[in-house]
Amino acid sequence: MLKKVSKNDERIRRHKRVRAKISGTPECPRLNVFRSNKHIHTQIIDDVNKVTLVACSSIDLKLENGSNVEAAKLVGAELAKRALAKEIVNVVFDRGGYIYHGRVKALADAARDAGLKF
Repeated sequence: MLKKVSKNDERIRRHKRVRAKISGTPECPRLNVFRSNKHIHTQIIDDVNKVTLVACSSIDLKLENGSNVEAAKLVGAELAKRALAKEIVNVVFDRGGYIYHGRVKALADAARDAGLKF
């Protein structure tokens, strides 16, 4: 009998596969995205030193509805602003195993428009 695999298990498998190929360095850290049903979280991570350089989420911004495309755009713009304040310009994008569509795409586009390069 086959074991039933959940959507999140499939996402985690995709994320592990991507993480085997990309990692953040001090010169080009990794922009990670986590999307839950209620909120969206982002971090810019230096994997060599194992430290989070910048973080932002819809909870930090105290958004009324953190689970829509507009919230993702605001989080992406705020993350880019915080990163540029710490002189981080180039990042590698880690979509966390999610499809590059909807909230993840909106966050990435907003971060690019605010000045991040990836």
